[in-house]
Amino acid sequence: MRKCDGVVTSMARQQVIVIHMSHDFMTIREMCETFSVTPRTLRFYEAKELIAPVREGQKRLYTKRESARLKLILRGRRFGFSLEEIRQLLELYDIDQHGETQLRAVYEAARERLADMISQRDELTQAITELEDQLAWGERVLKNMSQTKKAAE
Repeated sequence: MRKCDGVVTSMARQQVIVIHMSHDFMTIREMCETFSVTPRTLRFYEAKELIAPVREGQKRLYTKRESARLKLILRGRRFGFSLEEIRQLLELYDIDQHGETQLRAVYEAARERLADMISQRDELTQAITELEDQLAWGERVLKNMSQTKKAAE
């Protein structure tokens, strides 16, 4: 992580863009290493407007805010939320900086998602049991066939 203090300027089409920086920034490489993602993943989330790094020429610099947003995005994806659901939850924080609205919405969405995951787990457990039963039946049939074949010889 690098510390940027003061003012950074860059020339872009005869315009001077001045960015006041007094935050810690992470480069794209540092973000990738920290969150075990690829640069392509970061660019994808940027294209979807879920994160918005500061631009310094061609460089992307990620603030603590973007780092926190990426952490929430990755956690949301791991829990099975769609990108649109994640976007809506992230936008709630922009509306209510104290985070209460977002926390309530995340809490309710997480409760619903947990119920869905438990249901999926139960269905998967049942399917595994049925498949194990079928494999055991197939093993018995094959064993009987083999024994019958040996007895006939």
